[in-house]
Amino acid sequence: MPLTKPQKEVILCDKRFRVLISGRRFGKTFLAIQEMAKFSRFPNQRVWYVSPSYRQSKTICWDMLKQQMIKHRWVQKINESDLSIVLRNNSVITLKGADNEQSLRGVGLNFVILDEFADIKPSAWYEVLRPTLSDTLGHALFCSSPKGFNFAYDLYSRQDPEWQSFKFTTIEGGQVSQEEIEQAKNDLDERTFQQEYLATFVNYAGIIYYNFDRNTHIIDHYERDSKVIHIGMDFNIDPMVCVVAQQRQNDLVIDDEIQIWSSNTSEMINEIKSRYQGYRIFVYPDPASRQRKTSAGGMTDLSLLRNAGFEVKARSQHPLVRDRINAVNSKLKNANNVSSLFITKSCKNLIKSLERQIYKEGTSVPDKDSGFDHFNDALGYMVEYMFPLRREFKPSEPTRWS
Repeated sequence: MPLTKPQKEVILCDKRFRVLISGRRFGKTFLAIQEMAKFSRFPNQRVWYVSPSYRQSKTICWDMLKQQMIKHRWVQKINESDLSIVLRNNSVITLKGADNEQSLRGVGLNFVILDEFADIKPSAWYEVLRPTLSDTLGHALFCSSPKGFNFAYDLYSRQDPEWQSFKFTTIEGGQVSQEEIEQAKNDLDERTFQQEYLATFVNYAGIIYYNFDRNTHIIDHYERDSKVIHIGMDFNIDPMVCVVAQQRQNDLVIDDEIQIWSSNTSEMINEIKSRYQGYRIFVYPDPASRQRKTSAGGMTDLSLLRNAGFEVKARSQHPLVRDRINAVNSKLKNANNVSSLFITKSCKNLIKSLERQIYKEGTSVPDKDSGFDHFNDALGYMVEYMFPLRREFKPSEPTRWS
């Protein structure tokens, strides 16, 4: 099967690190096999194909890879249990799964392919696979369909002389007819079609703050028009964070964020005071601040904030997590498609958190393992207090028994 024009464009690129974002059925597997053959044609090369799981690597690539190597009479030995092929020139091609990171350590590689890398943990690349290329000055090819603004988006957007990124739609891949594309439009919702067929980075289906849209909610800058600011705060030791906003009628504009590692409430107070001298400051902390004590004198975080001269607004108990999430989503875009929450582009951590925090698979429980929860929680405490969701309903008639 000959290479298509987009596939040739990727293969002929001489950059050390290449990132390919494509729609479904683009022909990524065939391209990957061609690339493995290209790099293993030299003697004594170590070439890996890595997908999110060992089983996935075997299902996607193994049979086709064997067929191609046998067809070209390159094979010296095939190991079915290890999913490896030793070639006649002593180069070795091996299929691996990123679900077992320890199995990826300790080998120097000349070339590695990370397929569907949007579903691979960033640590598998940065902490495990990237070092395997250092002594050999090896190359890497990243292939995937987009999946929200995650690890894949970071690598695709990277600006570096040694990196090159490509993006092709399904129809550009030449493997799927226009008629099938039109049928998919009728079968899929807009977001899924854009992601899977147009290779567009859109909010992932499991994203918590699904109403966040870069084109709508990110602004270049904001000129403060008063000496009153509102601060949402989340208490952690690593890190302690807050978001800073001004209210403009019904709009809320976030134009600053603070993140301090290995810190405490007193240090955060000092940082806020140094940035905002002369401001009237309203703080909306985690309600746990009523009990949490970080000072040597045993004062609660709430007391520390009040003693610093801040006007503290905290509920007597935690609002429901879904109420905080719904309040933020409602400010991002309400049922009338009106947005009233905006963020300056300098608040990079908050933007990344809104784009990337997801629910744990199969649940309505927010994932806190990725670290994207801190800024979102800080924002949520403030928004939920300032703009609580109203529940207006008619009480049911009492039941009377005669």
